[in-house]
Amino acid sequence: MIKYNTEAEKKAFYNSTAWRKLRQEAVKRDNYECQECKRQGLVHVDSVKEDGKKKPIELNVHHKQEIEHHPKLALVLSNLETLCLFHHNVIHDKGYQPKKENKWVHDERW
Repeated sequence: MIKYNTEAEKKAFYNSTAWRKLRQEAVKRDNYECQECKRQGLVHVDSVKEDGKKKPIELNVHHKQEIEHHPKLALVLSNLETLCLFHHNVIHDKGYQPKKENKWVHDERW
């Protein structure tokens, strides 16, 4: 059985042709939209590539059941969900900082 426990194993998986094809299929199935934004009544779609510039990454394809724990589901389309970077980072607890309250909100404006 294939395992995805080390960073090298994960990197090899995410660089594989099989993953890239399935990833595109998932994004297309989800209509190029973040599914969590959609559940919240928001819209977050993939950006368009500008001439001569590298297209910024807007969407990630997320494994609902992580490949480290469920390697058999790594290439199963129903285990994938398209998410914007914000929601993907929230799920994985990476770099999300709640908005700080504006300390000047109750001050007089002049």
